[in-house]
Amino acid sequence: MEVLKVENICKTYGDHKALDNVSLSIPKQSIFGLLGPNGAGKTTLIRIITQIINADSGEIMINGEKLQQKHTGVIGYLPEERGLYKKMKVGEQLLYLTQLKGMNKREAIQKIKIWLAKFEIEDWAKKNIEDLSKGMQQKIQFIATVIHEPELIILDEPFSGFDPINANLVKDEILELREKGSTIIFSTHRMESVEELCDDIALINNSRKILDGSKKEIKHNYRSNTYIVDHVSDIASLSSDYEILTTKTLEDNMNQSNIKIMNGLSPNQLIQELVQKTEVHGFVEKIPSINDIFIAKVQEENHG
Repeated sequence: MEVLKVENICKTYGDHKALDNVSLSIPKQSIFGLLGPNGAGKTTLIRIITQIINADSGEIMINGEKLQQKHTGVIGYLPEERGLYKKMKVGEQLLYLTQLKGMNKREAIQKIKIWLAKFEIEDWAKKNIEDLSKGMQQKIQFIATVIHEPELIILDEPFSGFDPINANLVKDEILELREKGSTIIFSTHRMESVEELCDDIALINNSRKILDGSKKEIKHNYRSNTYIVDHVSDIASLSSDYEILTTKTLEDNMNQSNIKIMNGLSPNQLIQELVQKTEVHGFVEKIPSINDIFIAKVQEENHG
């Protein structure tokens, strides 16, 4: 079942078309990667979903209902441009923001204590926001976004400013929120985070959606029938059914070659030819990364 359905959304600013007939379907209890180069239209789409701006045309559905003001309560949004009240204390800030989301004071105080303990920042509750480092402020804004456990969480560059330890802490919390039932839209330039976290992705470029689907299926579709082979002696040549793309020397005089299988042959047939020419120590299919697919697809669109 889908939590969010985006249908034929268009948005223009003057002569600039920010979104051109974009449609998406976000499955329930999934982590959905919204990807694209700078200026592609991702943030515009997020602002339409969160009702900060209106689309020129198209429709957005939340749980089968047309997007309305009441849906702000089921959405948690962490914008890329952070915004906290610098002179307010951390605890007061979180209490204010949670009550805006409809939580009563008693429940809010209890939840704030739990989240500050999770992030090991209980001692910061009475500090002013302006006294916190950028990373600390990021933690507070993340807590404010998810503390009411919204059904739909939108995170725009959530790891910006975090060191690796705190980035992993936030990743763990994102996964836990999904396990508890939340759906997360996750916009980032960090492709390693997409590899780790996302179930489904969509790629927007020059205001249009150019790719979407499950991460697993997309990676499968972009396989190139190429294998990484670790071997002892150099392979001078193979039959015309195979192409040696690259070869490099590893430690202990081992070699590693990228070999592409042509003409629809099987990996076993490649192995049979290799063992007649060299001693094979490793053989694994080269699966394209999301980063590889991202770059290839954007370049294809831009030069196509």
